[in-house]
Amino acid sequence: MFTGIIEGFGTLRKIQPSGEGKILTIATEMDLSHSKIGDSIAVNGACLTAVLLERHSFSVDMAPETVSRTTFKKIQSGARVNLERALRLSDRLDGHLVSGHIDGTGTIRSKQKKSNAVIISIEVSRQLAAEMITKGSVAVDGISLTINRCSDTDFEVSIIPHTAAITTIGIKDAGDEVNIETDMLGKYVRKFLKIESGGLSDVLNKNSSGKAPAGRDISMSLLARNGFL
Repeated sequence: MFTGIIEGFGTLRKIQPSGEGKILTIATEMDLSHSKIGDSIAVNGACLTAVLLERHSFSVDMAPETVSRTTFKKIQSGARVNLERALRLSDRLDGHLVSGHIDGTGTIRSKQKKSNAVIISIEVSRQLAAEMITKGSVAVDGISLTINRCSDTDFEVSIIPHTAAITTIGIKDAGDEVNIETDMLGKYVRKFLKIESGGLSDVLNKNSSGKAPAGRDISMSLLARNGFL
C-alpha cells in the first residue's frame, strides 16, 4: 500500500526481457540501505517487488499482466521514473490510499500554465473515467492528485511547482502516456452497485404501476449475489 507521495526519482538503467515480462534495473539517489529484498516499491505507480537490492539501485521482476496494463510496455533505458516505498502503518497518510495496481493508461492532451500551477488534461478510456469524480483522488504515474474536472473521456489535474519539481509529471509533454490508478473506494462502490442482467435492475427499476416485476422479489441470495451482503 502506498500514499502517492513520491519519495524520489529513479533512472531506468537496464531492461531485460523475461518471456512476456521484463526485469528492470533502476538507479536512484534514494538511500535504500534500510530496504530489503522482497520489499514493495512503486515505480511510476506500479507496485513491484525488489529482487536485487543495493544502496542506490534495485531490480524488479515485472509480470506480463503489469507490462500489458502500463506504460512499461514502451519504456526505454534512461527513462526517469517516480519512486515510493511501501507505506508503514505508523506513517502519516499525506496523499490517499494507493494500491500500486495500475488500472490502465492515459494520454496527456494538454498542459496549460495558470498562475503558479499547470493544468494538465489527460485522456482516458470510458471505463477509467467511470471511476472518477470531481474533487476525487487519482494516481498519475504514482502521484496522488486531486481531480479538478472530469468527463466520460478525460480529466484535469492541477500541478503545483513543488510537485512538478520532484516528480516526472514536470517533464512530461502532450502526447506522453501515463499510468493511471483510480481511487480504490470508487472501485468498491462501483462493484457494489453493479447490476446483474435481468437481476436486481428489474427490482430497483419498478414498472409503471410502482410494483416490482413478478418473480423478482428481493431475497438474501439476490442481495448477496450483487455485493450488498
